[in-house]
Amino acid sequence: MTVTQTTAVDIRDAQEPENVPASALSRADLCSGPPRRHPRPDGQDSYTISEVVAFTGLTAHTLRWYERIGLMPHVDRSHTGQRRYSNRDLDWLDLVGKLRLTGMPVADMVRYAELVREGESTYAERFELLEATRRDVLARIAELQDTLSVLDRKIMFYGEAGSRAR
Repeated sequence: MTVTQTTAVDIRDAQEPENVPASALSRADLCSGPPRRHPRPDGQDSYTISEVVAFTGLTAHTLRWYERIGLMPHVDRSHTGQRRYSNRDLDWLDLVGKLRLTGMPVADMVRYAELVREGESTYAERFELLEATRRDVLARIAELQDTLSVLDRKIMFYGEAGSRAR
């Protein structure tokens, strides 16, 4: 038996639905998506900041900064005031990490987070923001491929020159 749970998309959803009909964009399938990158105890959905540091490799300072600038949604607190992160928070941090790897400026990541919080009416703006980031990533990949070709030619030259010198 397979159980599928759907819920309204919120800021802590790790990914936008892919290849989903427009009529279904207001839902996210919690059972779909890539496998979790960070090991998490089964059945646990409340983590201290030190546990999140261990799972993500981010520093506690960075996590607090993300919250302060609006990149993280409201993080729950324990009865003693300690931050308590959920699996959805970890998924969101995973997405933020991917956006960082694209080279997306922090201001754009914060804008994206604001748009997600605003809801479905911002899909078009989110689409444009992510499309622009994708174009930038493709341009960087092309630059790196060109650079790799130059390195390969140099390596081949020195490899051949070294074998002739022996």
